[in-house]
Amino acid sequence: MDLDHSEARQHARPPADTVAGCEADYQFCEEQLPRVSRTFAACIGFLPPALERAVLLAYLLCRIADTVEDSPTLPVEDKRDLLAAFKMSLTEGEDCPAVQAAFADPQNTDEVMSRECDRVLRCYRALPAEQQAAILPWVSEMCDGMAWFSETYNGSAQHNQLSALESESDLERYCYYVAGTVGHLLTELFHQHHGLSESEYDALKGLSTSFGLGLQLTNIIKDIADDRQRNWSFVPRQLCLQHGLELEHLLDPAYSHASGQVMNYLIEKAQRHLDDALRYCTHLPHRQYRIRLFCLTPLYFAIRTLRQAANDPQLLDPKHKVKISRRQVYRTICATHAVAPSNRLIRQYYQHLAARG
Repeated sequence: MDLDHSEARQHARPPADTVAGCEADYQFCEEQLPRVSRTFAACIGFLPPALERAVLLAYLLCRIADTVEDSPTLPVEDKRDLLAAFKMSLTEGEDCPAVQAAFADPQNTDEVMSRECDRVLRCYRALPAEQQAAILPWVSEMCDGMAWFSETYNGSAQHNQLSALESESDLERYCYYVAGTVGHLLTELFHQHHGLSESEYDALKGLSTSFGLGLQLTNIIKDIADDRQRNWSFVPRQLCLQHGLELEHLLDPAYSHASGQVMNYLIEKAQRHLDDALRYCTHLPHRQYRIRLFCLTPLYFAIRTLRQAANDPQLLDPKHKVKISRRQVYRTICATHAVAPSNRLIRQYYQHLAARG
């Protein structure tokens, strides 16, 4: 959820020796982060410095893979080859000139970062070996998933015709590749940083996918009208048909009753995953206050946004955007600092936001 609160980031720059050999490249990565995701930039400074660095670089690697898949100009075959080349660059310790060349004329900030992917890769390779090992399998799986998604759906897209996911299982699979993998990546880094107990580690692993799916589904719900503007829908066709609705009529006010049923179904699905994300946060060790802050802040943003979407009669209006206010952002961040040490307060504040919207 890219909310307008870049000022809220509380950033602590890692010591120079932690990025020895790539100080300028790491500075570039730091500067790029708020340009590609204000929300993530607002949260990452809560982490301990050594962990912050690894999470920042892992996130940018994921954004590069997503940028390749999301490009409206690259052919499907090129996307598949570029994702394979990028994955290979992670395992072989080399730059990725193919991705750099593909975005030689960048059109947005994500493409600028992809053009400079060698800088991100150099910083990744400067991380301790154990952090690289924690990141590699999950970014690699994301690359494979993005290739699947591109070949399955982008290849069948028709100019000026609405394209969409077909089934709910495809929606879950997509969300896993773009967000569930990130949940697992973070869990591995947290475990490595803190040395979680076996029971803590098992509990977090079991909830990692759901945490990612909750955040991603919330993004999908709030952006449905925006996605339609580019002739795309993450709302599956089969789900609409189950409620007696053709997908093409989802945004038509004449079909508001059936559309409302579809949206309520998705909102309830997202909240179930966010409930799991809440459990994830309460399984984090109490003494890891900064990690708790990092995880709780986007969770509270998400549940607040989801309730707002659920209560917004203009949710499916293409001229309207669901967005929590700057004031709500700051109040949420302040409240998170207060409740993070206590599981009881964490749950109470979550229920408060879930009820109020």
